[in-house]
Amino acid sequence: MAIKIDKKIVAYSVVKPDASLSPASGPTQAVQQMHESVARPEVLPGATYKVKTPLSDHALYITINDIVLNPGTEHEVRRPFEIFINSKAMEHFQWIVALTRIISAVFRKGGDVTFLVEEMRSVFDPKGGYFKKGGKYMPSLVAEIGDVIESHMRSIGLLKEEGLDEHQRKMLVEQRNKYEVGMKAIEDAGENSFPREATLGGKCQTKAVIVMDGCLTCLNCGDSKCS
Repeated sequence: MAIKIDKKIVAYSVVKPDASLSPASGPTQAVQQMHESVARPEVLPGATYKVKTPLSDHALYITINDIVLNPGTEHEVRRPFEIFINSKAMEHFQWIVALTRIISAVFRKGGDVTFLVEEMRSVFDPKGGYFKKGGKYMPSLVAEIGDVIESHMRSIGLLKEEGLDEHQRKMLVEQRNKYEVGMKAIEDAGENSFPREATLGGKCQTKAVIVMDGCLTCLNCGDSKCS
């Protein structure tokens, strides 16, 4: 019986002459990988993030939609497929539309797309950046969009959390409690978790670095440097 192959061959295996094939087992389904030929389903799951910066009176609404590959199997994965950014502010309209199209094209290309986060977070505004609530420094609006993409990638499991071990977490909690005693929280500035005299950390970009035991130590991520 002749079998017509009307699809591209993506995998094959050599069957030994003495191997018996069970018709009931059926053909093995190839694992689907993300690439630009994957058709967009009618409905995609996603999330929308609100970003309010001091650079504009209007907030940005960033929507990232995902595609689920190999649903219902052990190889099921969720990958970002497209991004949309909307705002009432028109001063950034042109480059934001271009940015969303480029990012969406990279998402659909497949492979490792996590490099986008570091590339976008390294973009600096020549006019200067700003501090987010919580004391985290953002060098530009592009970097803030990259920060949102990073958060989304972590939520779908594409990026892993770089958590501290139990000893480090316990140490940071103790130091926070020690330095928070007698200090007035400044809710608007978002500095209620760290001392007022804390400086900007180079690793997590948060104003949480203090001198502790002769070393510059970040109370947010645990990074420490001694002279």
